Amino acid sequence: MHSINGSEINSYLELTVGEKMDITLIYLDNPFWRVELARIPLFIGGISFGDKRISLEEFRSAKESGFLKDGTKLPFHQIPCLVVEGVSIAQTGAIARLCGKLSGLYPAEDRILSALIDQFIDFVTDLTNLVYIPSNSPLTEDEKIAHRKKLSEGELKRKLDMLENNISTNQTWIVGKEMTIADIAIWRGIGWLASDLVTGIPQPYFVNYPKITKIFKNVDNHPKVREWIRKTYPLNYNRGYIE
Repeated sequence: MHSINGSEINSYLELTVGEKMDITLIYLDNPFWRVELARIPLFIGGISFGDKRISLEEFRSAKESGFLKDGTKLPFHQIPCLVVEGVSIAQTGAIARLCGKLSGLYPAEDRILSALIDQFIDFVTDLTNLVYIPSNSPLTEDEKIAHRKKLSEGELKRKLDMLENNISTNQTWIVGKEMTIADIAIWRGIGWLASDLVTGIPQPYFVNYPKITKIFKNVDNHPKVREWIRKTYPLNYNRGYIE
């Protein structure tokens, strides 16, 4: 595996986008929003890719070394990581934008629309960072639950109120007239918050957010998304308590 600088990446993509490429996406064996934001667009776009799911043990080792067992480089010792023709690409947004461009779910030619998509992906990142508690946190389980309950009544509620207010009643998708990677980010990010995977947030939490709920359901019922769920999600996996 090798690394290239920013200008070389731009030239490289201009030559290869639209052509058949050797693509591998690396993450753990779960459907967290950061990786589904790449997996699902590639699947919807009919783009062949390697869905490499590593163990938690291998990831812990790679966090220290920056390399998987097979020698694949993780640029910032993080996952997800997208490897295109031997080039390792890190960071959720960068990976999502490339996969969105390849699949037609990110309109790069429309600068305003693409910027709006970016803002919602960054917003879901903010929500994740707000709620996430590292596994090595000194907090007890009861303290984690109490912390998140406080968030659900305070800062988390404030942010979700903002999101709800940024969606029009008649909107089918979060941005524009067609589904984009922004919708997928909202769908899985909100689904994560509304599931039993995040303790301390009282459920059902989104009953007072009808416009967010509508976006969630529109993505959840998309035929290709449903097909991906059937193919890859564990049976009865909780995608979120959304009424």
